[in-house]
Amino acid sequence: MYKKKPFFIVFEGVEGCGKSYQSKKLYNNLKKLKIKSILTREPGGTENAEVIRNLILKDYFLKNKKKAFHRYTDTFLYLAARNEHVQDKIIPALKSKMVVICDRFIDSTYAYQVHGKKVNKDLIDKIHRVIIGKYKPNLTIVLKVTTRSSRQRIKKRRLKNRYDKFSDSFYKSVQKSFLMRAKGQKNYVVFESSKNTPKLEKDILNLVLKRLR
Repeated sequence: MYKKKPFFIVFEGVEGCGKSYQSKKLYNNLKKLKIKSILTREPGGTENAEVIRNLILKDYFLKNKKKAFHRYTDTFLYLAARNEHVQDKIIPALKSKMVVICDRFIDSTYAYQVHGKKVNKDLIDKIHRVIIGKYKPNLTIVLKVTTRSSRQRIKKRRLKNRYDKFSDSFYKSVQKSFLMRAKGQKNYVVFESSKNTPKLEKDILNLVLKRLR
C-alpha cells in the first residue's frame, strides 16, 4: 500500500532515449492510482526557468557557431534554471509530500557539461551543494538506447534544438557517463529503452510502486 510521502524521481538519458515519453506515462499511471504527483522538466519547469531554457536552446545557435555560448556560460545558465526550479517547484512539492517526476536533473549536467564538455566537476559539486542541499532524487531511472533508435526518434521531432545535432560519438560518450554514474548505486536503475514497449512502462511503474511502499 502506498504511504503518502515526499519522493523525487528523475529520468535521465541521451536525446531520443524516451525519457520524456516514459516520464509522462509514469505520471499518468500514478494519477490513475490517485497518487498525488507532479511532472516537470529541466531545463525549465517554472516561468523563470523556462525563460532561461529558451536562451539555452534557441535554434539560432545552430546557424552561427560564433553566437554559441561558451561552455561555462552554458553551464551556469543550466544551473541558474535549476536553482529557480528547485526553489520554486521541487522543494514546495516535496514539502507537500508529493511525488515529483522530473525529466532530467543533475546527472545530465555531469554527463553533458562535465563529461562531454570538460567543465570542472568540483565547481559543479560546490554549486549543487548550495542549490540542492538535501533535496536529492530518491530514484534515478536511466534509459539506455541504441544510437540507431535515438536518431530515428530525433528525426521524427517537429521541434529540434542544438543538442539534437551533436555527433554520434558525443552521444555514445554521454551515455557512457550516465551508465557509469548509475553503476553500483542503489538509487539508480537502468532500463533498455530502444523500444518503448508496454512492458517497459509496466516495469517502471512496478519499480516506482515498490519504492513508494
